Amino acid sequence: MEPILTINNLTKKFGHLTAVKDLSFTINKGNVYGILGPNGSGKSTTLGIVLNVVNKTQGDFHWFDGNITTHNALKQVGAIIERPNFYPYMTAEQNLKLVCRIKGVDHSKIEEKLAVVGLLDRKTHKFRTYSLGMKQRLAIASALLNDPEILILDEPTNGLDPQGIHQIREIIKDIAAKGTTILLASHLLDEVEKVCSHVVVLRKGEKLYSGRVDEMISSHGFFELKAEKHQELLDVLESHSNIGKVKIEGELITAFLNEPMSASDFNKLMFEKGIFLSHLVKRKESLEEQFLQLTDNQ
Repeated sequence: MEPILTINNLTKKFGHLTAVKDLSFTINKGNVYGILGPNGSGKSTTLGIVLNVVNKTQGDFHWFDGNITTHNALKQVGAIIERPNFYPYMTAEQNLKLVCRIKGVDHSKIEEKLAVVGLLDRKTHKFRTYSLGMKQRLAIASALLNDPEILILDEPTNGLDPQGIHQIREIIKDIAAKGTTILLASHLLDEVEKVCSHVVVLRKGEKLYSGRVDEMISSHGFFELKAEKHQELLDVLESHSNIGKVKIEGELITAFLNEPMSASDFNKLMFEKGIFLSHLVKRKESLEEQFLQLTDNQ
């Protein structure tokens, strides 16, 4: 695994407030990483530190193999951490020519990157005529002009309508499929579940989980149950080794599995114990349920 970014025991304090606390994780080449957490969890601060726009308090980080200065490493990084800032009276193409000049990139890249974000047919239209989603897509094109090793996006779908959200997510997937590593900060569980291969979960600046998304949601699922013999069903569940946590909401019982078990096997077991289930549904835990369990335990 080739590391792109390594963060070790990173801490950032603003006076008495600790925005990031002892944070460590590594981003490897070719994956899509999500930094997931509610607003105020330290996502943007972490990105600001590694992009040299926020000073760290303690700890360290290094890009690639660590033998390159942050200044030089950032030439291989594309990032959008604020709202797109283009000249409204200029066309998309004219705006990107300015970015090319700043980055020292040939103008030949412009049409290629506009095609990636689906704006090639709008290249001669002024920026002020663009919708919010189109402005965000142009920002992504701008960040891709230097063919970065990694693309960093802070809340890339914030404020967009459902169509705009879908378009941005599809673009992110397409860019990743072509080999660019992506790091995105989001408070949207749905976004991380649909787009990311790996996730770092933050709460109040602390890491709660770091690893693959599919491993985070690889629990054995849970049963939703109802029975007339409500208490007897609860007693059986609490004594069964396969069943872990049990939640009760009115008549509905939710029983989380410690080990794999089919609905038919469970139904047969209940029948043998004289409990007839009026409701039995087996479900897979979503990232949301895993996230809530993680944050509830803190």
